[in-house]
Amino acid sequence: MIKILLADDQALVRGALAALLELEPDLSVVAEVGRGDAVLPAVLDLQPDICLLDIEMPGLDGIAATAAVRERFPATRVLIVTTFGRAGYLRRAIDAGASGFIVKDTPARELADAVRRVHAGLRVIDPALASETLVDGINPLTERERQVLLHALTGATVAAIARHVHLSQGTVRNYLSSAIGKTGAVTRGEAAQIAQSRGWL
Repeated sequence: MIKILLADDQALVRGALAALLELEPDLSVVAEVGRGDAVLPAVLDLQPDICLLDIEMPGLDGIAATAAVRERFPATRVLIVTTFGRAGYLRRAIDAGASGFIVKDTPARELADAVRRVHAGLRVIDPALASETLVDGINPLTERERQVLLHALTGATVAAIARHVHLSQGTVRNYLSSAIGKTGAVTRGEAAQIAQSRGWL
């Protein structure tokens, strides 16, 4: 029996996924959580074989939760199941230690098969996303550029961003300028939106 932990902030989606997976004779959903920061405590308590994680969740996003699970429990594998099928997310999820990445409109039979394949030690990637990732290449932003763009996304001023990331305003302007160049944008707001749409943030 393959033990599964489900993490998704939408209760209806979480319940539907659990119901579908429970129909399979060799799969058992041992936990359902609605927050990313609830994943690690649940893994510690229940020791599932596979974690099915959404990306956008309160408390901790699914990519950060993946990294935390893989660091503390290397035998527990992670399969990202998300609405946000973006090449940048795929790359970041794999870098964080995810064994698979599929979108939520995947048919139930394929989802169950993906769980089994990940459990067997294989990597499962949505084919369309894999192709897109090869075409788009890797995320060109540095970690600092990502940080300042995340704040720029909220409309924060340079001074406010500098306070949040503990850098001088001049350094923040340099990071923003570099990020604008890498995204081909004109303004920092546009750069942040482009980076978000590509899954780089």
